[in-house]
Amino acid sequence: MKIILTNEVSGLGAAGDVVEVKSGYARNYLVPRGFAIQWTKGGEKDVEQIRRARRIREIHTLEDANAVKAKLQSVKVQLTTRAGDTGRLFGSITPADIAAAIKAAGGPDVDKRRVEVGTPIKTLGAHKISVRLHPEVEVKLDLEVVAA
Repeated sequence: MKIILTNEVSGLGAAGDVVEVKSGYARNYLVPRGFAIQWTKGGEKDVEQIRRARRIREIHTLEDANAVKAKLQSVKVQLTTRAGDTGRLFGSITPADIAAAIKAAGGPDVDKRRVEVGTPIKTLGAHKISVRLHPEVEVKLDLEVVAA
């Protein structure tokens, strides 16, 4: 099945790419979550609009990505949230929360779509996250979640 990606999907492509995937993957995962739309001849004009928006948002060169990577590695990211007595959070930490915490810690502006969390963060303590700045540049960060 041919689809048009509306967001970056790891291992598949970036926003605006037209890719061929299995129909079940598209129908059950990508389209319902808003990561893709079904390809049509009329949808081709949407591709250019999606690519234009992506060019505005993305880090353009490898040098820029490496500069942002150096800034991110020097920042200590700490996130304060509500938690129970056992250290379990009320809810979980989202990529938007992490992007806001990076900015609050004095780091550069990071798009929440670039933040990748392996397993959902639902406990206090130190956690590993990654930020994909460029297709070739990924930063691993330590996130410290503390109780409010």
